[in-house]
Parts: sequence; structure tokens; C-alpha cells
Amino acid sequence: MALGLSTGACRKTTAPATKTTTFDQTAYKREIEKWQSDRIATLAKPDGWLSLIGLFWLNEGENRFGSAAANPIRLPANRSPLVAGTLWLENGRVRMTAHPAVEITAGSIPVKSLALKDDTEDGGPTVFKFGTILMNIIKRSDRVGVRVKDTDSRTRREFKGLEYYPINPRWRIEARFEPYQPAKIIPITNVLSMTDDETSPGALVFDVGGTTYRVDPILEKGETDLFVIIADGTTGKETYGAGRYLYVSPADETGKVVIDFNKSYSPPCAFTNYATCPLPPQQNRLPFRIEAGEKKYAGAVH
Repeated sequence: MALGLSTGACRKTTAPATKTTTFDQTAYKREIEKWQSDRIATLAKPDGWLSLIGLFWLNEGENRFGSAAANPIRLPANRSPLVAGTLWLENGRVRMTAHPAVEITAGSIPVKSLALKDDTEDGGPTVFKFGTILMNIIKRSDRVGVRVKDTDSRTRREFKGLEYYPINPRWRIEARFEPYQPAKIIPITNVLSMTDDETSPGALVFDVGGTTYRVDPILEKGETDLFVIIADGTTGKETYGAGRYLYVSPADETGKVVIDFNKSYSPPCAFTNYATCPLPPQQNRLPFRIEAGEKKYAGAVH
């Protein structure tokens, strides 16, 4: 992924007082607690974000990977032989060849040579593995890189857990979806200062404290839920400095959507220096405090 317009209504910064529909509060609490539990499990799984230990941008042609100091892709000495294999970048496509003495698998099948899909392609990315190392190709703007994970990474072993604001139904906000005709293209910049054009199918419009706000979600390839990148008055204080993320289900037939800030969470770059997290566009920088969802990680890398 990958700054745009200013939000239309940012005059008031009074304490939020939002309206919610009647619903079973006990069931809602269970729903959010399950979401939090699933979030932690996903983050901490063997190939989750806590296992990410490296990101290397490929050069055209040969890119050897292994623990040797001369390798363009240098892996930990206790995790890899001197040369485990080579990534060949040719006109935006990547092929992996394994060193004859190293067993590399993809989908549990041993491979010696394999064309690799990147994370922007249908069915991608292709993940290959040896020992505790997992690798896959990513594409950002015009650059092609390889992401390296270690299922036994120190970050995963020393994970401190997550902290959340108290569950508050006031932050489960009924909003309306106002479609753009045609869909709006918005530039999204990531933490590496790379910018890509993303598609926003419409605005999410909602009221907080008597003021109306609009944010632009992104529709990711192959997804139906809307991806929202936000910053607010807690950003950089109680919550992560580069903002937070959340997903919103598609609008119903009347155009109604629910934005549940209790399900907002820190981006991967809160846990690793090797993620390429998209940053909130200007119109998604909200001037009030959203005291809901995930707080800053105690072991944040920056």
C-alpha cells in the first residue's frame, strides 16, 4: 500500500458523545474479547508479524541469500548455511534456486527451482522455507523485495502481549457510506516514504460530539471489507505513533455501516522495523481522542 485532502469537519474537539443502537451488551463484550484474543493469536503465530526479521530489496539479476557476509540477503548465522540459495530478479519477476546441499520447501514440497509470486498477485505470495526461515516476495511501488521471517524470532519469543482500552459501545458508531462516482484514487504513503495510488470506493460519514466527519477507506484487492487507516488525539501518546487500522464491513442496502473503533489495532511496524505500513492520509487524521481499541505495544520498536 501507500496524502490527500483535508477532512471536511474538524472544528469541534469536545468530548465524544456518540449514538448507538440497542443491542445485547453482554454479547457485544464477548464479541470484542474474542476479537482481541484472535488478534493476539494471529500476531503471535509462527508466520505472524512477530516473526519478521528482515526486508531486503532485490537487485536485477542474482541475489544470493544465506549467512555469508557477502550475500546481498544476509541471514542469521545460527539459522542459515553460508549460501542457502539465490533469488533471480528479471524484469520484475523472481525465481528462486536452492543450493544443492540445502532442502528448501514450498507448501511442504521440496523444491530446487521455483517461480515466485509476489504479494500483489492473485494467489500470492509464494512462501518458501528452510529450517525456521520463511521467505516471500513483496512489491512496493516499482521495487521488489524479499521478506524474511523466523518462526523462532526473539520478538516472537519475548512477546509482551497487548493492552486495550476498556470495551466501550459508545465507540461502535453507526455511519453512512457515500459512494464516489467514480471511485476515488488516493495516494497512500508508507513508512518507507513510498507512495502508491489506492482505490477508495466512497466516504464513511459519521458524527462525534455533534460534528460530522468523513474518512476515506481503501478497498484492497480481493477484499470486500473496507480498510481504514486513522490517526486521532491518542496517536503517539497512548496509541502507536503511525496511527491505527481497522476494517469495516460493507454497507447494507440503505448505505448504513458500523465503524467499531473497539476493533482498531496497531500496524505491523509497531512490532518490527521490517514492515511497510501505510500511513493515514490527511483526511483520516481525526482531531479528537478515540479511547478505544489497541494501545501502544509495550515493546514497540520505535
